[in-house]
Amino acid sequence: MFSALLIEKGEAGQSVSLTSVDEAQLPDGTVALEVEYSTLNYKDALAITGKSPIVRKFPMIPGIDLAGVVTESTHADWSPGDRTVLNGWGVGESHWGGLAQRARLDGDWLVPLPGAFTSRQAMAIGTAGYTAALCVDALLAHGVRPEQGEVLVTGATGGVGSVAIALLAAAGFTVAAATGKTSEIDYLQGLGAATVVNRAELAEPGKALQKERWAGVVDAAGSHTLANACAQTRYGGAVAACGLAQGMDFAGTVAPFILRGVTLFGIDSVTAPRQRRTDAWSRLAADLKPAVLESITQEVALAETIDAAHRLMDGTVRGRIVVDVNR
Repeated sequence: MFSALLIEKGEAGQSVSLTSVDEAQLPDGTVALEVEYSTLNYKDALAITGKSPIVRKFPMIPGIDLAGVVTESTHADWSPGDRTVLNGWGVGESHWGGLAQRARLDGDWLVPLPGAFTSRQAMAIGTAGYTAALCVDALLAHGVRPEQGEVLVTGATGGVGSVAIALLAAAGFTVAAATGKTSEIDYLQGLGAATVVNRAELAEPGKALQKERWAGVVDAAGSHTLANACAQTRYGGAVAACGLAQGMDFAGTVAPFILRGVTLFGIDSVTAPRQRRTDAWSRLAADLKPAVLESITQEVALAETIDAAHRLMDGTVRGRIVVDVNR
């Protein structure tokens, strides 16, 4: 038996509780793991609170991330004792996830835990930080360079935004952080932001083309924020879109793309191929300082995760939440 957060659905609707689960109930997979840490992402909070139909079948153990140790394996790449990280692949949505003490997964979904990180640090990064690294990789691959101007990061106090600021600053960029939390200016500057932009400047409908401001953008908001960010991106610049905190809609025009040659990259973290994943984790290992990582992290026990999910949905959480599944 092991402890897990379990989401169930009956006639009265969805319920979630901390419960004991028999290991025989774990889904099929080629690798069994002892989970050491998981984390709480925005998608996890949506699933736990039921605010969005993230869970595709019930019962479900949520948690799109985990870090742990292989205990059994029939997969050629993994042996007992190997330390691994998982992000995405529908885990916590259609396959039992990481908010539990045990997991059984497809070995193709796993990547090695970088030697620079402990399991706890890897989950302080989680899908949010790994997605931020994918965004930075996309901007750099496009040719965005520090001398071309400021890079905008929206949703700056969130998990993606916090890590993106730190990675961009480490790469030499001047970073503008967009947030509605004026009390967090010191926090954002501590991560490496040079300026702070009030998110209200971006959140309402704007002109199709606006003053050129950004060499690149990492956007976790979507909706009007993404449209305005594109409209303000400099000629030949790039925007990496990875989230929908404001909304899934995109109320923009083709003007930035056909008149300024702006490129819009869609960043998928769920089914990204392994090489792209390992490249992103290599960037994180090289550029994300442990002190910075600790400054954006808070830890909760597995039993505290439901409350933390509600706080995340209420917008009262900054940075990352790590879940110690063994306490």
